[in-house]
Amino acid sequence: MLRDQSIARRRDAYQAGRAAERLCVWLLRLKGYRVLARDWRVPVGEIDILARRGSVLAAIEVKRRGDLATAAASVGPQQRRRILRALEAFVARRPALGELTLRFDVMLVTPRAMPRHIVDAWRP
Repeated sequence: MLRDQSIARRRDAYQAGRAAERLCVWLLRLKGYRVLARDWRVPVGEIDILARRGSVLAAIEVKRRGDLATAAASVGPQQRRRILRALEAFVARRPALGELTLRFDVMLVTPRAMPRHIVDAWRP
């Protein structure tokens, strides 16, 4: 019984995370971004959303939590390194994107509020 509850909680969290990503993609498109990839994975890391606007290629991490502070604190150094390695792999596979300015953004999603887009959230 306990195992079934754990599986159900994980499934619900996964579905809520996917819904948060869809909301973020919608907002990014309204802001003029062109989404190039979602849930892009390679062995060295993953990126929730890769989007381009003008000469900028943004790797966007989506964090859904109960409040903004918890969401903002949930992107740690190890995850940032994995996102950086994944972005490097993405650009290596698409050389035409190599001339763009690379940027790392975070979108924070909390209940009953529009996502908060933190542009240039960190630098490698």
